[in-house]
Amino acid sequence: MKVTLWGTRGSLATPGPETERYGGNTSCVEVRGDDGTALVLDAGTGLRRLGDSLVGNVKRVDLFLTHLHMDHIQGLGFFAPLFVPDMEVHIYGPSSTTLSLQVRLARYLSPPLFPVRLREVPCKLTLHEVPAENIQVGEFEISSRLVCHPGPTVGYRITAKGKTVTYLPDHEPALGLSNFPLTPDWTSGYPLAADADLLIHDSQYTAEQYPNHIGWGHSSLVDAIKFAKLANVKQLVVFHHDPANNDEYLDKFIADTVSRMKPPFDVLPGTEGTTYNLSN
Repeated sequence: MKVTLWGTRGSLATPGPETERYGGNTSCVEVRGDDGTALVLDAGTGLRRLGDSLVGNVKRVDLFLTHLHMDHIQGLGFFAPLFVPDMEVHIYGPSSTTLSLQVRLARYLSPPLFPVRLREVPCKLTLHEVPAENIQVGEFEISSRLVCHPGPTVGYRITAKGKTVTYLPDHEPALGLSNFPLTPDWTSGYPLAADADLLIHDSQYTAEQYPNHIGWGHSSLVDAIKFAKLANVKQLVVFHHDPANNDEYLDKFIADTVSRMKPPFDVLPGTEGTTYNLSN
């Protein structure tokens, strides 16, 4: 499978010369199978360019939403496949305790927030609520679980041909712990990440910033590395960059943390446009 980053920023899109290397678009990742199956992870602002690249090249797209905060769904109204009559689009995402996925999405895709209503898009649209039993899409098996983040939020584990990518873009596994991590059984997200070939994980804060943001639903880079080590992953992609952190800051912040912690796996700065090829 091939994994491409179309948006790596967290909380707010931050286009500009100071963010052009790591990227200013919010969360959006493409996973493509050897058979051409197209999965999309989250619908941040990076979704617009990804959607344009899919039209005319695929007949079906499966879009997996981790949660419905604006930085993860803002690109949805600009997703070109939704407006192609013959395109089959499947959207997966969490409901709440009182509202279905359809009702929750319709709150954004309706006036006054958006001029086109969800029910008006001309594609062949099907909605699926997660977490659910394992899902098979083409060559991919996708599992989902609730993870620690404000509001209903899931993470995804995607496996094909013996390779696994785990996607946890908004995740605070250290919440409530004075000594993180504990054992796997007590760690949010562990079953999704265990032994993954590639883990894409929230790492928004420095260790010094995190105590002032406890409960906000995001990780420090230090905790992301500790989580990845506990899960025995092969590669960690740093993700959900804080909108206040420019390219120069991220260069130093990531390099200094990795140099100090010396993790037994590669730590890869999440950079818009990068493709990872997970092949046997």
